[in-house]
Amino acid sequence: MTRPEKAAFVSRTLAELYPRTSIPLDHADPYTLLVAVVLSAQCTDKKVNEITPLLFAKARTPQQMVKLSVQEIEDIIRPCGLAPAKAKGIHGLSEIILKKHVGKVPDTMEELEALPSVGHKTASVVMVQAFGVPAFPVDTHIHRLAWRWTLSTGKSVEKTEADLKKLFPEKDWADLHLRIIYFGREYCPAKGHDPRKCPICSVIGRKELFD
Repeated sequence: MTRPEKAAFVSRTLAELYPRTSIPLDHADPYTLLVAVVLSAQCTDKKVNEITPLLFAKARTPQQMVKLSVQEIEDIIRPCGLAPAKAKGIHGLSEIILKKHVGKVPDTMEELEALPSVGHKTASVVMVQAFGVPAFPVDTHIHRLAWRWTLSTGKSVEKTEADLKKLFPEKDWADLHLRIIYFGREYCPAKGHDPRKCPICSVIGRKELFD
């Protein structure tokens, strides 16, 4: 198969397995989504969804968050890991949203990436999920699977994102981003993966997987 043919096969297979997609992080608005995505760095979505209700019970807006001390935030979010840095980032981004953006989460990649603790992937997730702007956030699952399926060289996350954007229609990016994540967790994990039993790797998997 050519690379475009492989991409079409991946798209069809994922759509059949996951006809409906929804972001696995519980949130109510752009701000609570932003905070949840920041917390999800090196943490499971399940754990984030256990912690955010505790945090949002005390502060679910930038105005309320800045009234908490960094230490108070850190104490609540500690189970998510990297708590000192995340707490400082959440407090800092809340201050900037209030001072520079009239209390509203900015809706451009440039402004989002300028916020503390907000990298390209986090900004991409917020853009597509909160504002409906086409983006293709690439996490470790997507980076791994794009390499396994020979859709990208895997040299960098940035290269993987660029390759996938060329292969898939813009209108499908939001759904594909989530479908690949779900598939990676269920069928194509980093460890203990049997490519012969994988619905996609068994058809288009990189040769090295079978050695």
